[in-house]
Amino acid sequence: MKIRYIKYWAFAAVLGMGTVSCEDFLNRPTEDNYNESNFYQNDEQCVQGVNYLYNSPWYDFQRGFIKVGEILSGNVYEGNSPYLNFTVNGTDENLVNMSYSLWAVIGHANTVYTRLKTANASEAVKNQCMGECLAWKAMAYFYLVRSFGAVPIIHDNTDELNSGNYNSKFKVEAADVYEYIIMTLEKAMELLPARGETGRIDRYCAEGLLAKVYLTKSGLSGTRNADDLAKAAEYSKDVINNSGRNLLANYSDVFRLANNKNEECLFSWHWSAGRDPWTQQNTLQSDLAMVGFDEFGDCWGGYAGPSVDLQDAFGISALESPETRSDTDTRRKATMMMAGDVYDYFWQDKGGFDYLRFIYDAEYGKGGPNGDYQSPTGANHVKHLYGNNNDHVLGLGVSAGNMYSGLATHILRLSDIYLVYAEAKMGLATSTTDQSALDAFNAVRGRAIPGVTPKTSITWEDVWKERRLELACEGDRWYDYVRLAYYDSQRAINELKAQRRDVYYSLGTTYKAYYENGSWTVNPDETRYNPDAKAPNVTVSSFTLPFPTEDVVFNPNLMKDPVHVDVRSEFSY
Repeated sequence: MKIRYIKYWAFAAVLGMGTVSCEDFLNRPTEDNYNESNFYQNDEQCVQGVNYLYNSPWYDFQRGFIKVGEILSGNVYEGNSPYLNFTVNGTDENLVNMSYSLWAVIGHANTVYTRLKTANASEAVKNQCMGECLAWKAMAYFYLVRSFGAVPIIHDNTDELNSGNYNSKFKVEAADVYEYIIMTLEKAMELLPARGETGRIDRYCAEGLLAKVYLTKSGLSGTRNADDLAKAAEYSKDVINNSGRNLLANYSDVFRLANNKNEECLFSWHWSAGRDPWTQQNTLQSDLAMVGFDEFGDCWGGYAGPSVDLQDAFGISALESPETRSDTDTRRKATMMMAGDVYDYFWQDKGGFDYLRFIYDAEYGKGGPNGDYQSPTGANHVKHLYGNNNDHVLGLGVSAGNMYSGLATHILRLSDIYLVYAEAKMGLATSTTDQSALDAFNAVRGRAIPGVTPKTSITWEDVWKERRLELACEGDRWYDYVRLAYYDSQRAINELKAQRRDVYYSLGTTYKAYYENGSWTVNPDETRYNPDAKAPNVTVSSFTLPFPTEDVVFNPNLMKDPVHVDVRSEFSY
């Protein structure tokens, strides 16, 4: 944690971090027009002053979001990645940026929250904006404690600066960090309106996060806590029954530009299509899409992709003919591109995006792979892609550009809360026939697999798998393993070691023949999964990432045992 940067972040927050955005929702103050003494003077300025918490401070977490959430968990393959083989250390650039980004969110949220207390605005708007600050702060701490374990608590930037001890903070026990997150969300819920503008955090959004926090915390002591599970069930059920929110009818619609702000998404990063300032934009398409997917020369993700093991979880294989593939779960195609797939929402000006044609037709896929099948797993990413510039203009009314788009990144969805409820409702049991739990589970599964027979009993394993399929490639799966490891680390280790995290050989030979003459022939001696694939070296310590080395150098206390803090008496809002 680069606590020595608190002062910088506090100053940046006062200035508003940027210029006016392309979307009214993201409007924020310009640096040359306002300063601390003359801003926060009305309702509009208060809303603008908090808008940037929905994007800029989170920018440097984008890569860590995929590398930690998806590569570590075995959902995504990326060759030679330290996240694939559990060799991440404190100098890893993505780890460092992820950590600093999360602390930046906390620094900004603290500063804006404090300034809003004396804002010249209506109490309703001040409370709304203060509640949003606290909700984002809680989300940042939730990522931190699940990533790094025990971490320091920075409650108030001014107090830390005045005390002069910001480079000597001690870690706080993980249980106390969770209690601090809960306290922060409880206060956010007091301040937030029950239902606000779609896309903004309201009380039910914060309550949904609180339910997930309780579910995660329930196993922290080494055994699952029935009271925590009951709280998770209580809060998630309130969101399901009373928030007025519903799942979108079509799963893939959740991730489209036109639905950047939709009722299913409780917390989202709302990016702006521009580079001034740098950090306001979504750059995930550059990292995840194949070369030539858009016209800006900024895509380099073709040689990585959703893993063989994730395909196994969906019950399909890259070695199966698209004509006979048992592909009943609509989430598969919405998550990963595979042979035979065509997308009507990408490349709409060209009649849709044809996966194999893009690779093997040089004219259609101009600037693309040009006959070189790049994916080592037989799949490429779909989530976090917007398409080409025409798709972006159709969706948002503005152009994308080199390394920027306005596609929202959804980090807590209502379907997640449905599955939190289904699991929490089991309590300490391993299965349930409770109708309300079944209704929640079947709503998620039924949307994904139209016509599927509803389950009349569900097990913990059912929910565990459903979470993987529903939230695949959304930066969440590793944190499911972390919470499992709290109370059953050996089970988490065994599952990770058993995954097929490696590559197929010679897929291009099969795919090219299929594209050119329609024949599907697999030579098992050539086109096969790597027979020498090795299990990852996962241990109990793997579930806690190292602190950035530079932080430890500046604050050696981070290497000492964490301290206990009674957060309810020590801190107040």
